[in-house]
Amino acid sequence: MGLEAQRRLLAARVAVVGAGGLGSPTLSYLAAAGVGHLTIIDDDVVDTTNLQRQVIHRAEDVGRPKVESAASFVAALNPDVSVTVRQERITPDTAEDLLAGHDVILDGADNFPTRYAVSDAATALGIPVVWAAVLRFDAQLSTFVPGRPGAVGLRDLFPLPPRPEDVPSCAEAGVLGALVGQVGSIMAAEVVKLVCGFGEPLVDRVLLVDALTQRTREVPLRPVGDLGPPPAHEPVRELVPLPERSVEDVRDALGGAGAPLLLDVREPGEHALGIVPGALTVPVGEVLTWEQLDLLPERPVVVYCKTGPRARRAAAHLVRLGHPDVSVMTGGMLAWIERVEPSLPAY
Repeated sequence: MGLEAQRRLLAARVAVVGAGGLGSPTLSYLAAAGVGHLTIIDDDVVDTTNLQRQVIHRAEDVGRPKVESAASFVAALNPDVSVTVRQERITPDTAEDLLAGHDVILDGADNFPTRYAVSDAATALGIPVVWAAVLRFDAQLSTFVPGRPGAVGLRDLFPLPPRPEDVPSCAEAGVLGALVGQVGSIMAAEVVKLVCGFGEPLVDRVLLVDALTQRTREVPLRPVGDLGPPPAHEPVRELVPLPERSVEDVRDALGGAGAPLLLDVREPGEHALGIVPGALTVPVGEVLTWEQLDLLPERPVVVYCKTGPRARRAAAHLVRLGHPDVSVMTGGMLAWIERVEPSLPAY
């Protein structure tokens, strides 16, 4: 790389949004490479379920703010790297203040509102963004460099945000931990290339990674304006207000007169760990394909998943199909395990 590239690294200021799955490998390699200053931005705390993929955190860090755990990791790996931590969620109102003064932004966030806020602020500030998203066995990566003729950004890749209930999180849908490490390493390499000025960054193209086949492919990315007006989209439906029932209420109703039908919309691997007695097990993806209610008996339905998001999606679909009595079990299977059946394994 040469002395000049090392000097550029030492002088660089990189903001890492998210100290989770993608932030873990990127912080590791950026600190090891000798990036002079890292700003770590995250509002979350370490949870036991994070440790499968967020490898800079340890079991003893559970309950600790992720930014503090990440800063300790960086200091232990390379004490010459200065670190600033900001334990807060980026919003459109705070993004520019948090990101100003950096040379590159690495977006490892796990939700679209934060990603759009980062992208819009980076465009306004003229700062390159290395972006990636992972879920289950798939990943997408790109590098956005504003200020160039025909520059593209996140809003060219996703002009309209999806509905929140249509975007499962890694905690809900799962992610292969090794894939996160693979993708984070590529992101770190992108940052190093941008800072040092060599190679060909992932600009104007999206890299798609399929961990199941270990194949990659690229998709060219162009400004939305160059492609004409965006296609018409179905109007966003309002979220259906759904009643909820506590796990204690569901427990007391089991076996009694007028007992509801329990619908478990988790995946088969989760069902194998245990279900609420008598529940009908149908993954949420299958429920969302139903076009009529013939598969359900005419009685109240209580839907549950691990914690709630998938259950709300399925329940809302049943309501849209015309079911008159649908509710969601508050807290999902984890609440049932904690308060009703602790002999089952929590996961």
